[in-house]
Amino acid sequence: MIRHIVMCNIAWDADEAELNAVMAGLGDLVGQIDGYTGFEHGPNRDFEAKSPDHDYGFVGTFASADSLAAYATDPRHQALGARLVTLCVGGGDGIIVYDVEVQD
Repeated sequence: MIRHIVMCNIAWDADEAELNAVMAGLGDLVGQIDGYTGFEHGPNRDFEAKSPDHDYGFVGTFASADSLAAYATDPRHQALGARLVTLCVGGGDGIIVYDVEVQD
């Protein structure tokens, strides 16, 4: 299983409704892309004070690396990702991604 962890540095003047719409769209893809099984999102509370520059994030759960690859190339995901980039400080530079292979 792969956890696709995305942390975003959202611009202070970003449209909150647009951020919510992008998150809803990413969540709507669960079950529509083979092996995309879960989605969660929300503000980074940074309780350990280690990630202050990334104030919002989401986690997608994928059955395999192949299902993550299918998600990455899906045009619906790519369109939503392009919208997310416009909301971040520095565009794509305001986004960091971790893909963690979860061990049973």
